[in-house]
Amino acid sequence: MQKQWIGLVILTTCMVLHSCKPKGFTKLKSGLEYQIVKDEKGDKKAVEGSFMKAHVETLLNDSVVSDTRKASNNEPITIQVTKPSMSGDLMEGFPLLSAGDSALFKYPADSMFKDPNQRPPFVKKGDMVYYRVKLVAVMTQAEMEADQKKASAEQDKKDEVTIQEYITKNNLAMQKTPSGIYYQIEKPGNDKHPTLANEVEVHYKGTLLDGTVFDSSYDRKEPAKFPLGNVIKGWREGIPLFGEGGKGKLIIPSSLAYGANPQPGSPIKPNSVLMFEVELLRIVK
Repeated sequence: MQKQWIGLVILTTCMVLHSCKPKGFTKLKSGLEYQIVKDEKGDKKAVEGSFMKAHVETLLNDSVVSDTRKASNNEPITIQVTKPSMSGDLMEGFPLLSAGDSALFKYPADSMFKDPNQRPPFVKKGDMVYYRVKLVAVMTQAEMEADQKKASAEQDKKDEVTIQEYITKNNLAMQKTPSGIYYQIEKPGNDKHPTLANEVEVHYKGTLLDGTVFDSSYDRKEPAKFPLGNVIKGWREGIPLFGEGGKGKLIIPSSLAYGANPQPGSPIKPNSVLMFEVELLRIVK
């Protein structure tokens, strides 16, 4: 049941149910009901094992649970079609669609949460869960990987322009690594540089390029201590540029930070370039 509810929260929307609830649902054996809102007669179906690019909106009765458009900067999310794992699983409904189709699915919350102890407090007896799905594209794994590679290359170009404009505007003197990280060493520190096998103690402040602070150990008045191999790629490469006791700045392109999938609720938006002021206080023995 936990997996089902996670799927509900990740795949979601903003729409008023009374204005778009069509009649004439067809019920599948599991109890999941569907209505094709728009049929493009496409020949590329979302079969098990394929990958979909889709927008998915979810409601509990008339109330919005979430919206993938909002969570992914209006870009479709990528979903792999798998075998349904339980009754009411949307994976049962996806193969009914082809590229360009739109559909509305519904499933009783009582069937989704048969154990009252597993039901979230805001879900009441008799509630109905609705999913509104817009299927943008269907891809094989090879096509999906090629699409992601192309999107990543395009985003890297956008980030490079954004970073260059920021550096020029703020009159910064920075160097660039082969991977695209920009760095400024204000204090080099000693000749001891950490590796991914080390734990490090760091003071830092992280901001977006518009100045929004999203995290700061200075504000917490306590340095952060962590295994260097467990952080974002930009830090795994950027922190070792400093010796122990070193200090400086890092500008990290989105592909080496949180990419298109930052933590939900974070001030970091999809594909954000990040700026860090860092002090490598010590390499933990």
